[in-house]
Amino acid sequence: MPKQKSLPRSIIIFDASNFYFKLKTLDIAHKSRFDYLKFSQWIAKNTLLTDKFYAVGEFKAKPTDKKEIRETMAKQQELLGRLKKDNFIIQLGYLLKTGGVYHEKGVDVQLAIDIMKGAYLDTYDICYLVSSDTDLIPAITEARSVGKKIVYVGFRHQVSYALNNQCDKSRLLTKSDILPLIR
Repeated sequence: MPKQKSLPRSIIIFDASNFYFKLKTLDIAHKSRFDYLKFSQWIAKNTLLTDKFYAVGEFKAKPTDKKEIRETMAKQQELLGRLKKDNFIIQLGYLLKTGGVYHEKGVDVQLAIDIMKGAYLDTYDICYLVSSDTDLIPAITEARSVGKKIVYVGFRHQVSYALNNQCDKSRLLTKSDILPLIR
């Protein structure tokens, strides 16, 4: 009797801010209507998806903040609640406001840790990386050096050629790929 081939184990890692801004360039209303679970299952088809990571800078609003900030925080909390229900591992960074603009802090480091930790603990064979952040290249290179496959999940209209070249494979998405995943 032939030995049955097992599916490769996979994880998917979302750089939430990066993903949000890529969707925005496609004129897609991100909000909490995007189906991250369905997207993850579609991207990782023909693998055993073991973990789903979602890294984001956390909005923290005070009662004295403008209504817009409080509403944004409430929407983020709603989305995080839905992701937790779908068994995503939420990795929170923070937002630092400088010059009237928010900057995400601590998220890239968390993404790199997730890539490396899974590689060294051998919890995946394939990592689907939904990010175009080239700061992750050292972690990608190290994970690949221990035999892990990294798949860059980016957007056809704004390809990160550095990640495209550093990863084993690429999945370049279009607006028509994304639209069916909006609830």
